Amino acid sequence: MLQLKHVNKFYGDHHVLKDISLTIEDGEKVVIIGPSGSGKSTLIRCMNGLETITDGLILIDDIDITKKNAPIQKVRQKVAMVFQNFNLYAHKTILENLTLAPIKIKGISKKEAEKTGMEYLERVGLADKANAYPAQLSGGQQQRVAISRVLNMHPEVILFDEPTSALDPEMIQEVLEVMIDLSSNNMTMVVVTHEMGFARTVADKIIFMDDGSIVETGTPEHFFTNTQNKRAQDFLSKIIHH
Repeated sequence: MLQLKHVNKFYGDHHVLKDISLTIEDGEKVVIIGPSGSGKSTLIRCMNGLETITDGLILIDDIDITKKNAPIQKVRQKVAMVFQNFNLYAHKTILENLTLAPIKIKGISKKEAEKTGMEYLERVGLADKANAYPAQLSGGQQQRVAISRVLNMHPEVILFDEPTSALDPEMIQEVLEVMIDLSSNNMTMVVVTHEMGFARTVADKIIFMDDGSIVETGTPEHFFTNTQNKRAQDFLSKIIHH
């Protein structure tokens, strides 16, 4: 589904991603963890062309998205992203937020986009907010709307860039529950997060990054109980006891 081969990225002299190679299978749930500044968000933003890479290959369904004339809009229909800060349109209702892209980009009829949009709002428990505006919702509700907006594009892969880091602690769980529900479907998911309980529950594969490199990849079982990697052990001991 998604393949990265020897990906490097520099900001000036700063080597942010160092020779990253990984394969994400169809339907796989991959969680990327690691200390701040280790390159996790940059990596996930490269996966749908939001960031360009310095060299290497990124293939989505065998389309090389790093080529000059890559069909990046097409790719973004397949690979959707949920951001830290929701990115909802403030002046549009919740339902309008969900229908805008399907109508404009995918050419779906308004009626159809509203029908599926309502189904997804129902699924995240917010059907009663269809005519509200983002400012009237809590952060947790806005992030659930952002997830249902992505679902209404019917993507094949969803990328989550620290989707709970901007939320108050009591709202984190409601967003994670929606993501756990999603993970039980055959959706391919790549999640950058500090939520270790979520990683343990959902991940097929955990990728640990440090200083721009993938230091270790393994199952949650291996990672949480058995990692021999010193940097991973340090990271886990800091994060799990807090």
